[in-house]
Amino acid sequence: MPTSYLAPAGTPVTLLEFEHAGSTLIAETFGEGEPTFLLLHGIGMGRSVYLDIAQRLPGRLIALDLPGFGEAPEPTRTLTMERHADLVAAYLRHTGEGPVVVIGHSMGSQIAAELAARHPLLVSGVVLAGPTVDKTKRNLAAQGSYLMRDLMGERPLVIWRGAREYLRGGPHLIRKIRATIAHQPEKAFVRITAPVLVLRGEDDPLAPMSWCRAILDAIPGARLEVIPDHGHGTLISDSEPAARLIEGFAAEL
Repeated sequence: MPTSYLAPAGTPVTLLEFEHAGSTLIAETFGEGEPTFLLLHGIGMGRSVYLDIAQRLPGRLIALDLPGFGEAPEPTRTLTMERHADLVAAYLRHTGEGPVVVIGHSMGSQIAAELAARHPLLVSGVVLAGPTVDKTKRNLAAQGSYLMRDLMGERPLVIWRGAREYLRGGPHLIRKIRATIAHQPEKAFVRITAPVLVLRGEDDPLAPMSWCRAILDAIPGARLEVIPDHGHGTLISDSEPAARLIEGFAAEL
């Protein structure tokens, strides 16, 4: 049985294992009213690391463990970002949720972009937080170097939560990282019609300013907000600035 990690004490929560096309995700849902936020985690992570921001957002929240991460079982084969997006879309249709404001962090930003591009009726707005992967540095060595640089400047809470989830990521983590790096999110960006907010921590080497500007160029009307004194883990700890920006963005939709 899945565990509730994010719902405040005493809040009714729904936990669901959803299987589609040979892959299973775990969904934790709580809260009422508008908007409905859908939270997609980064590589090696799971929904549990987003406790801070999950309890700051208004309305309804759906937080997922994607296949092979968090509590979700390992899929029969490593999913592409496109297949992740199709799985999430199948879940939303099955539960009747949506349209949602999808918040994708790191790898989750790539899946969020694919979800918005491939299933536009399910998405009312897109938040790309710490978006990866910079197309000028699309290789394992460069991304590993950026990750190490980020960890050196991150808060201990981010490092602790991240390390715990990476260990839970299982023996196929490198294969999953390769699938993330092989993805070309710029092909999805140009097909997004929903409003887009790009969030970047000021000190985030995994989402350099040049890449964020390229995203803005690809998505007409997209806007960028830079959060001072934060790195790649801007949604994981001290997330009040990010939550405020996301809430304001959703209120305009």
